[in-house]
Amino acid sequence: MRRKQILVIGYNRDACDERAWRLAYEVGREVALRGAVLITGGLGGVMEAASKGAYEAGGITVSIIPQKDASQANPYSTVVVATGIGHLRNFVNVYSADGVIVVGGGAGTLSEIAAAYIEGKPIVALKGSGGVADEYAGRYLDQRRTVLVHAAETPREAVDLVLRLISERSGQAPQGS
Repeated sequence: MRRKQILVIGYNRDACDERAWRLAYEVGREVALRGAVLITGGLGGVMEAASKGAYEAGGITVSIIPQKDASQANPYSTVVVATGIGHLRNFVNVYSADGVIVVGGGAGTLSEIAAAYIEGKPIVALKGSGGVADEYAGRYLDQRRTVLVHAAETPREAVDLVLRLISERSGQAPQGS
């Protein structure tokens, strides 16, 4: 059986504060403890923090980076996919994931939320992490109301919720339960 793949998105290094970093680390750790695969954009900030949390918990971390050079990925990347396609890699991230967890984030993160929304992927925003996570937690992106951006209060709740939503979407029992 294929492991569930959870994309964690959010602030890059330039905007990631200590709180968002800690929350992302815990999200990554929780993903690994449940036996799911962590996917990120592979760079700094939330991506690096989540990768470190998963890596240190013995998990698999997949970094899908915008550059052509795999050495640009953060040091907690178990697998690196060097795309060379810049921000278009945001769509590859979403297409590769079964569900998405949002920790903070700005415009790049919002593009990934929009892609997940269009694709009907489960989305969970971690409240209190700032940025677009706080802005869209508990909301729909548009009047079609196709995918609710669910709100979670803690990293553990975010991972539990996204795994449940993934299972409901696929008709399978939640992973790690």
